[in-house]
Parts: sequence; C-alpha cells; structure tokens
Amino acid sequence: MTVAYPIAHAWLSTGGTGAQNYDEFADDAEITAIIAANPASALAVEMPHRAPESVGRAFLDCLPDAVDRLRAAKDDGHYAPASDVVVLYRITAPDGARAYGLWCMVATDQISTSADEPGAVIRNEDVFIEKVRERVALAEATRHLLSPVLLLQTAHGEALHAALAQAVADAGRPAVTDTDPAGRAHEIWAVGAGTTRDRLLALAGGGELVVADGNHRSLAAQTAGYERFLAVVTTPESVAIQPYNRLVSELPFFEGLTIEPLPGPADVPAVGGRVHLYTREGSWAATLPKVDGAGVVDNLDHALVERRLFAETLGLEPGDKRITYVGGDYPAEWLRGEVDAGRAELAVLIAPVTVDDFVAVNLARQKMPRKSTWFTPKARAGLVVAQLDSV
Repeated sequence: MTVAYPIAHAWLSTGGTGAQNYDEFADDAEITAIIAANPASALAVEMPHRAPESVGRAFLDCLPDAVDRLRAAKDDGHYAPASDVVVLYRITAPDGARAYGLWCMVATDQISTSADEPGAVIRNEDVFIEKVRERVALAEATRHLLSPVLLLQTAHGEALHAALAQAVADAGRPAVTDTDPAGRAHEIWAVGAGTTRDRLLALAGGGELVVADGNHRSLAAQTAGYERFLAVVTTPESVAIQPYNRLVSELPFFEGLTIEPLPGPADVPAVGGRVHLYTREGSWAATLPKVDGAGVVDNLDHALVERRLFAETLGLEPGDKRITYVGGDYPAEWLRGEVDAGRAELAVLIAPVTVDDFVAVNLARQKMPRKSTWFTPKARAGLVVAQLDSV
C-alpha cells in the first residue's frame, strides 16, 4: 500500500519561477526585492501583498493579483503542462553533495497529529493558525498549490534514495535547472506512467512520513478539505537540520533569568543544554531550568526558550509580533547585526535538533516545539505546481 500518488494535472517550470518558500524570510523587504527583480517568481503569487505595488495592503485584498500573476506566468510560457506524472528532484550543493526527492500527491486523510490518531503522515509541530488561513485562501483563489510539503521517508529511506539516484541518472536532461541563493542547483524530471513511476511511488509512500517542512501547508489542505496535497518525499540521507533562532524587537523586561557572560560573541551552541543571548550590552549564555516531571520534548531547548525565556521571563506568547523566527540560512553574524543596528533588542541562538532525535520524537507521535527544525536543503516553490481542479 502507498499513500503517494501521481500529480493528475501538473505545471512544470520552464525557468524563472523558482523561489524560496514564503516562510523562509526573516525580513519581508527581502520578499519585495525578489518580486521586484523577478515578477514571474512564485513568491509574487504566494505573497501578493509583498509585491512592490501592494506593500501595505492586506493579504486577502491582494488575492486577485495572485490569480492574475499565475495566469500570466502560464500565458508567458513560464510553465508547461504535464498529466499523471511524478517528478524527480535533485538538489546539488556547491560542494557536490546531492539530495533527492520525489514530487507527488499524498493522501490528506493519512495525516496524524497525535498518538491516538491513525495515519502514515506525521505532522509534528504546533502552527500559527493565521498562516494556515492565508494558505487556504490562496489555494482557493488560485486553485493551485505552488509550495510542497517536505516529507521525510522513515521506513524506506535508503531504498528510495538509491532508486531516485538511479532514475535521475537514467533520465537525461532535466526539464529545468534553478539555482537558489546558496548556489544549490535544483533540477526536475517528469516521469509518466510505467514501472519506474510505480516503484518510486511505492517506496515514497510505503512507510511512515514525517513532515519536515510545511506544517502550515499540510493543515491548510486538511482545513480546505482537499483529498490530496502536493509533497516532496525525501530521504534522511538528503537532509540536515540547521539552527532555528529568534530575534525579539522589544524587551518588555529582562530579569529573573540566570545568565553568564560569554568570552566571545554569541553564536549557535554546538550542542544543546544552553542557549546564547545577544544584546547591545554583550553576549551571554543561559541554562534554562528543566521542567520537572516533563517528557523529553518539553525539555528540548526550543521548548524551554518558549516557556522559560519568552513566557516566564519576558511575558511573550509564541505568536507575539515582537518575535521573529529566523531559520538557519541566516548566520549568527546576521542576527547580531540586527541587534547592533537597532532593528532588534535580543537575539536568541539555539543548538539545532538532530535528525535522529527529530525522527524518534515523531515516530513516538510526540509534537515538536513550533519553529524548532530548519531542514536544508528546502524544496523550491514554483518548480512543480499542482492544479487543484484535478485533486
């Protein structure tokens, strides 16, 4: 049995549409700059209120612009149609390291969010419901899915990795090659009906799948009632988890926490147990008190930051607009620079979760703290688009 299926009506990029996912940015101005430089970018559709001419307008008010931009991209030849396909995906880093994945559709009714909820797709983090509402509204307006949910195959990872590598080696020239800001080359190949497609779908959807990226998008598919959602199924060998840090723009107060000065600049800790803090007064290390009687998840560094630092010390809820969640694409130097420039008051640097710990927590059907895992490499939005009329 597999929970992965072909994309009935796909649109494959012919160039110019690839983009970072809408939630990969620490500064909205970066989104506006990308759209200004490349109006065909998928970001122009996914974040229409960040287009240069729309800054300041509400997201929902800009949805007609998103519809028009996607239609124009198709009309201008930025996408080519394909039917009943899966899509091979290879990402090659500047150092030659390669990651593999399979674009496909996955059954929405297989999503499980707790130990007592059956399903092969494990969603593992709390979400911000307003973001979910925006994703539903965008999909309903455009009738397309532009960003995939990244799923980690936990049962057949090695076999899937080998099968994808072989399929790519046999596939010839890619349909498109797109290069991301880190210099990684993203390549795709469509695979139609046949034994190769069937074998890849069986491997991709034949074991438990963990949501590595796209918790909001997967919940949006459930909320909208879609039978299937767009996914890239990847392998443990293909990914790594980078730090997921925080910036705080205002400090209501900052007392009651035991901290000690660091001899050098605040950086991402090499291992868990302590977090680094940076203000314009200096760099500090904090050991956040464990929660007595709590399980492993509640005592992860990210959970302790949310509870001990934000809630108890600073009086901030996780969704407070004064908190910016900053993924691993932004180094410690960038976070310190935001504080030095006065755009933030506090940088919180947290050791990354390990892939093994992440998989173990999810297979136990426990939930990770929100914004605790920044998987790389991430799938590019706008390379493969699924038309919802056929989902």
